[in-house]
Amino acid sequence: MIHSMTGYARAEAAFPWGRLAWELRSVNHRYFDVQFKLPEEFRVLEGELRQVAGGRIARGKVECGLRYTRDATGADQIELDHARIAQLKTALDALAAELGATGVPEPMRVLAYPGVVREEQADFAPLLAEARKLFDAALRDFAAARAREGERLLQYIVERCAAIETLVGEVRARHPLVREQWLARLQARCAELGVDLEPQRLAQELALMAQRLDVDEEMSRLLSHLQEVKTSLARGESVGRRLDFLMQELNREANTLSSKSQDAEMTRCAVEMKVAIEQIREQVQNIE
Repeated sequence: MIHSMTGYARAEAAFPWGRLAWELRSVNHRYFDVQFKLPEEFRVLEGELRQVAGGRIARGKVECGLRYTRDATGADQIELDHARIAQLKTALDALAAELGATGVPEPMRVLAYPGVVREEQADFAPLLAEARKLFDAALRDFAAARAREGERLLQYIVERCAAIETLVGEVRARHPLVREQWLARLQARCAELGVDLEPQRLAQELALMAQRLDVDEEMSRLLSHLQEVKTSLARGESVGRRLDFLMQELNREANTLSSKSQDAEMTRCAVEMKVAIEQIREQVQNIE
């Protein structure tokens, strides 16, 4: 199955302690390049998830972002350590007696004193496990989105290949007529100049011109390359680089046809071939 290098997926889930949300997006790239944006608590997962992503994605620049929203009604509740506050009050009273100072401590400064607010050490193992599971679900959706886009690219390329094959048929059908027209023009020009070409000389000139105008070899190579494009697409593997190479070969043959053409219709066919090849090449840049 052909996969596009561009894709997007989002997966999120709510839990008693909060919400997790993954976003995956990618664009085309020569190699595989994955970047993670993770909250500090989840950075321990980066190496593991990088390997998971690399096992399923061959090429493309992929951004993986995780958002973690805590439930304020649960783990974020403020709990005071009353024993610690009592110790702090005793110390402040002793200090006031020693210095003869009076006044009430500012509450916000008291809350900021170490140990006054009880910090419950949350068990992050369940959060990490859920983040792994959710990443796997996002990666499956991501792969499915890239596969759907890859199917669209496949249809587009196959249609353009068929159009080029039709143009090859038109060129081959046109070529004998072009030779006849050239011969007719040569004979007409000789008649205008009053030159009587010997049959042997005329045959030589015709052979030389036919050789210069012959594009059958180029058309055969075009069809061969097109068949290889379709074979590569049918393999269902990472074929983006190979297809890019085949586009160069197709373009070379189309350019040769254009340079050999001595006929407006054949030139039109060559131009349309090059347009179709360029359209394919643009889409091939997005294939994994």
